[in-house]
Amino acid sequence: MPSMSRRHLMFAATGMAAAVAAPRLAFAQAAAPAAAPAGTAPFVLPPLTYPVNAFEPHIDAKTMEIHHGRHHSAFVANLNTFAKDNPMLGEKPVVEVLGNLNSVPDNIRTGVRNNLGGHANHTMFWQIMGPNGGKPEGEVLAAIDRDLGGMEKFQTDFNAAGGRQFGSGWVFVIVDKAGKLSIETRPNQDNPIIDGKRALMGNDVWEHAYYLSYQNRRADYLKAWWNTVNWTKVAERYAAAKAGTLAV
Repeated sequence: MPSMSRRHLMFAATGMAAAVAAPRLAFAQAAAPAAAPAGTAPFVLPPLTYPVNAFEPHIDAKTMEIHHGRHHSAFVANLNTFAKDNPMLGEKPVVEVLGNLNSVPDNIRTGVRNNLGGHANHTMFWQIMGPNGGKPEGEVLAAIDRDLGGMEKFQTDFNAAGGRQFGSGWVFVIVDKAGKLSIETRPNQDNPIIDGKRALMGNDVWEHAYYLSYQNRRADYLKAWWNTVNWTKVAERYAAAKAGTLAV
């Protein structure tokens, strides 16, 4: 899976169907722009593969527009600013940077943690959402039954974890190399890569993800969000995780 720099995102144009076979490809969201000319910014905002109103009434179009076009875009802009004096940020895969934050210069380490974490989290977020996302089946469903007590318990526990996350953060389903699943939360824009782990899927519980429609009713947002999950993409990420090719 690429680091989400423009140089790496070009490989996503071959299609998500290659996610399992090609190392780190599952991190790309969709067909990406062609390779950029030399000297351009290394980080790009991955485009949505669906309209901003695709999830109404569960997530309103204005929230999607602001969330993707302003919040995620700000992470990209900040990373490109950091990369001007630290080009290695755009040259290394995200797993190498977030997994080795101590190697990042002190003066930008917190900024990289927040912005690259946010870039990684949101790229995953847009990828595992989609209209007409179907239902879990096959190996993913079997893993949910085995490790998380079945869909009903899984959703209940996932929503509860997201509701307990104090302030801003994320609730994730973590997947290990054997395909075992667990539910964990992270504060702010921390990505599980920082802890040497990988996220299969996750939900953003920052207020900007839901406040226009749900105000302080995070629990209602968490329940409604399940209507947006693209289980086909989750299955692709699960297969990549088992193959050792899932970077985030």
